[in-house]
Amino acid sequence: MMIGICSLKVIMYEAQSLKAKRQILKSLIERIKSRFNVSIAEIGNQDKWQIGEIGFCCVTNSRKHADEMIHHVINFIEKDGRLDITECEVEIL
Repeated sequence: MMIGICSLKVIMYEAQSLKAKRQILKSLIERIKSRFNVSIAEIGNQDKWQIGEIGFCCVTNSRKHADEMIHHVINFIEKDGRLDITECEVEIL
C-alpha cells in the first residue's frame, strides 16, 4: 500500500476577507473531491485572508499511481485562476 501526501500553500489575490477566502477554497476543495479520488481539506493559515494551506492524500497500490494522482490534482489547482501555489511539499510513503 502506498500513500501519497501533498501540502500546498496558496495565495488568493482576489480575496478581500476571510469569507471570500473560504468561498474560494471551499469551491476548489469540492470540485477536487468530485473529480479525483483524494481526501482533501484546508489545514492551515485559517485566520489569514489571502493565504491558505491545503492538504490532500491518496491511497493506492503503486508509487507511480500515487505520484500521478498528486500531480493531476496539482495541475488542476494551478489551472484555477483564483489562486497561485507558493509552496508544495509531496511525500510518498
